[in-house]
Amino acid sequence: MATTLFLVVLAFRFDSRDPQTELSASEMASFAIIATVYVLTLGTGLVLRRGVGTRALAWAQIGFDLALAAAVVLVSGGTDSPFTVLFLLAIVGGSVLLGVLGARVAAVGSALAYVGVLGFQLRGGRGLAGPLVLNASTQLLAQLLIALLSGYVAEQLSRAGGRLSDRERDLRRLTELQNRIVGAMPSGLVTCEANGRVTYVNPAARSMLGLSSVEQDLGIERLMPGVLKLRPGRRSELSVQTPRGERTLGLSVTPLADESQSSLIVFQDLTELRRLEGELDRLDRLADLGRMSAQLAHEVRNPLASMRGAAQLLAGDLTQTPQERLARLIVTEADRLSGLVEGYLRLARPPPPDLAVRRVDLIAAETVEMLRADPAFRSTGIEEVLSEASARVDQDQLKQVLINLLRNAAAAAGEDGRVRVRVAPDQQGARLEVWDSAGAISPEDLPRIFEPFFTRRAGGTGLGLSTVKAIVYAHGGTIDVTSTPAAGTTFSVRLPANPGA
Repeated sequence: MATTLFLVVLAFRFDSRDPQTELSASEMASFAIIATVYVLTLGTGLVLRRGVGTRALAWAQIGFDLALAAAVVLVSGGTDSPFTVLFLLAIVGGSVLLGVLGARVAAVGSALAYVGVLGFQLRGGRGLAGPLVLNASTQLLAQLLIALLSGYVAEQLSRAGGRLSDRERDLRRLTELQNRIVGAMPSGLVTCEANGRVTYVNPAARSMLGLSSVEQDLGIERLMPGVLKLRPGRRSELSVQTPRGERTLGLSVTPLADESQSSLIVFQDLTELRRLEGELDRLDRLADLGRMSAQLAHEVRNPLASMRGAAQLLAGDLTQTPQERLARLIVTEADRLSGLVEGYLRLARPPPPDLAVRRVDLIAAETVEMLRADPAFRSTGIEEVLSEASARVDQDQLKQVLINLLRNAAAAAGEDGRVRVRVAPDQQGARLEVWDSAGAISPEDLPRIFEPFFTRRAGGTGLGLSTVKAIVYAHGGTIDVTSTPAAGTTFSVRLPANPGA
């Protein structure tokens, strides 16, 4: 900037002169200095942009500024030059580049350069007059004061810059820590503005809602219909539709004190918890019903045995008479009713399993081989996908589980359907799956299929799946079922290697 100002002054001086007058040696030197300054400034800028040798370049810049100031002052009138202020600018530049040390070095260099200009004038024959001494003293004093002031300001700026750098570093650390905390939160977190525009969704919320980064730009009413109508600060539950199906969310809405009147929504996925609560309630009701039913079954079994015995006696006395057929019918139905009672008693009080580590895949293979002779499987084949897997199981009870599941699958699949049994190792034991291609269980019936006496099949007793579940639970395992016409029906049994796992 100083060089440009010097160029403007020279231009005005040259413009006010006679056009026929040739440039003097000092004017030619001035223009040469200006051209050199521009070229060096351009080169310095390119080097600084690359960040190479910045401290050495700063010292070189201070020396160059001092040399430039001395040259300009020398060619423009010496101590009477209006550009003696360039020495002061060089000191300020030194403090900016290298702080207090740069200001001190630039001040000493400016004083020496100014004394050098003064000596050059004295050698030229100019006497040491009063005005010259006054100008020199004023200039040197100004350089000293500027050096002190610029050094002090540079030191304060350096300290402030250091404190600002520390604050920025602390802010970056806090921001990174906040992002890690929010990203690791198991709870979903969503912020939105008053108009419903979503501004932030954490990873847990994206997972619960099944969102991609593109779908995150949807409004909050598209993601959670009705959430903005909930009472702020109060815990609520909301059912939302996601790509994984309907989910139950427990959430709270908290207004944020900012200009956009944003809201913070924190929520958890309660779908599995509500399902388990419903399962526990159902099990409690079934336990009460089981205890009462077991007592009733015991009371029914004794008179039933008496009725059967009496019917057998009548059948023996009524041989070769029409009444014999009725007596035999009573015996047959009594036997069937006795079987139901025995089955229900086994369901209510299943025998404890004889647990030992056994190959689940071998048990499944034996059961399938036995069922191939069953008429129900003549038209419906059984596909086997068996991998080696072991668990602590009762072999006979596990075969009973497989027989019930496979027969139900064959009945549902029909003649043109398919049935598949799959065994694979699980993280804690073995996983057993029985699949049929029908997928005929309706969503309304899925929660009830394990209830005793619940059946949609003609001639079924409704005790098969209840017995299966009782056996699986006695093994410390779990059983789940999914059914859709497109994907079929899958019963998935998980059996632990250790019942306490």
